[in-house]
Amino acid sequence: MRDAGGHRGRSIAKTIDWSLVICWLLLILIGWANIYASVHASEPGSIFDFASRSGKQFVWMMTAMGIAGLILFVIPPRIYEGAALPIYLGVIVLLVAVIFLGIEVKGSRSWFAFGPVRFQPAEISKISTSLMLAAVMSQLGYRIGRMKDFIVTALIIIVPMLIIVGQSETGSALVYVGFIFMLYREGLSGWLIFIAGMAILLFILTLTASPFVAALVLAGITSLCICLYSGRFRWWLIICVPLIVLMAFVPSILESIAAGMMPASAEAAAEGVDAAEAAASAEGVAELPWISKIKPLYILLGFCGIALPFVTFHAFRERNMFTQLSLLSFIAGVALIFSVDFLFNDVLQDHQRKRIEVLLGMKEDPAGVGYNVNQSMIAIGSGGLFGKGYLNGTQTTYGFVPEQSTDFIFCTVGEEWGFVGSAAVILLYVFLIWRIIKNAERSRENFTRIYGYCVACCIFMHLFINIGMTIGIMPVIGIPLPFVSYGGSSLWAFTALLFIFIALNRNERKYF
Repeated sequence: MRDAGGHRGRSIAKTIDWSLVICWLLLILIGWANIYASVHASEPGSIFDFASRSGKQFVWMMTAMGIAGLILFVIPPRIYEGAALPIYLGVIVLLVAVIFLGIEVKGSRSWFAFGPVRFQPAEISKISTSLMLAAVMSQLGYRIGRMKDFIVTALIIIVPMLIIVGQSETGSALVYVGFIFMLYREGLSGWLIFIAGMAILLFILTLTASPFVAALVLAGITSLCICLYSGRFRWWLIICVPLIVLMAFVPSILESIAAGMMPASAEAAAEGVDAAEAAASAEGVAELPWISKIKPLYILLGFCGIALPFVTFHAFRERNMFTQLSLLSFIAGVALIFSVDFLFNDVLQDHQRKRIEVLLGMKEDPAGVGYNVNQSMIAIGSGGLFGKGYLNGTQTTYGFVPEQSTDFIFCTVGEEWGFVGSAAVILLYVFLIWRIIKNAERSRENFTRIYGYCVACCIFMHLFINIGMTIGIMPVIGIPLPFVSYGGSSLWAFTALLFIFIALNRNERKYF
């Protein structure tokens, strides 16, 4: 084989990264075996019974192999960069259309139904978004630090993400957050990732502790970052730390003062001494001391409001852009703290709120929303070191874990294969992601490198969220385990996502 310049190229067999192909094949076979294990009691028959989920998965595996072969040996790899925009726009149209024309499944209108076959556009949106990101970011002169380029890149990610949220597919939308790792590799400031992490922390603290605690943490971290960046760490230790510690005791101080000022009748009513006595002292309750109405959060924000003009003045005088951005981030953080109640109660759906409350320990619900996670953890824990043996899992056999062949397939692995088997499956994923990143780093073309990182990010996010929810460290948001969970849309989409990269990588390895 020779290229246009007459140089002899390497054969196809030598240019394909067979370790990725073998890893993919092992994962789909593991998935098929465990799907059968999860349904063999409720759907008796052989693993090839096409009326059961294991038989249907076998059909999808065969078609996935056909998709892999088509991508590797038929479709020219160079076509993807030029076709990225029409593919992206076409998928956006599908994402919007499914909201109006699709069927509703478990509260989510995100599926097209063609007879017995269902198709979820959100699965292929990861491919289209990855291709579009690679096409835009590989252009000559692109710089992610330039505002115009950053906005275009952000819109490519945010548009399908918001449409998927509109379908009530929060889990699929959350995967898009993983693209931030690729953006970091391509030059995105690590501070933006830090800010995203802070936003999540403030949301959790506001829900689980109080807005005051969240604001106190925000003030402490913001002041620490400003002092560290400005080389004034001593100032933070001498001035900020004592103030933060003092503010932490403000709620207790206010309560003590209010208790000392409270009339005897009001105190008795507050303590509920006697029903008749409490009713008689209602007038006393209305006369609670004024200091009890002061909120510690407003005192903290008052001190911050006094300090803010001075810090802002010094930032502009010294032309310290970092301090200016930190102050803006602080203001945005305060706005987020005041918005948490609205976001949690009015934006999130009821089942999403319940899952978050159970995850964060705000509510105990082992028989309701927390049932899936509770049973999943029992199944995984009962597997021990080497598991109960294939097809011998009691939690699996008797169907204690709902959705065990799809979202909770990993608990089947944990129960029947034990810690050793679970670790082996996770290591397969780790190897797959590592190998993708290694090949991406060796790529001479920016398009291949960026697309490879997008693939790695998508697989990592699915792996982290899916296994995380089966062991109780992530909310149950309905997201498949790549190549392993039951489902044709997921298997086909991940196969195409991976093999497009293998094809791009093969094209580069022809001549070196």
